[in-house]
Amino acid sequence: MIVVNDHSELGTLIRAERKRQKLTQEQLAALSGVGVRFVRELEHGKESCRIGLAFAVMQTLGISVEVNSRGGEA
Repeated sequence: MIVVNDHSELGTLIRAERKRQKLTQEQLAALSGVGVRFVRELEHGKESCRIGLAFAVMQTLGISVEVNSRGGEA
């Protein structure tokens, strides 16, 4: 399990997975139904990225998300 604590780490994770799958940003954008600019900004950790689109990109890459509270329970 990989723990992501902020937008920058999320972008790094998405970029690494995209490259592992040998996809270009353009290909990932087309498969996810988002713009190339959005993928670029997401990978660079832009804070104002829309969460719904970020989830679409993660779903396309097969990245699942688990949310835990500070107390340890989801």
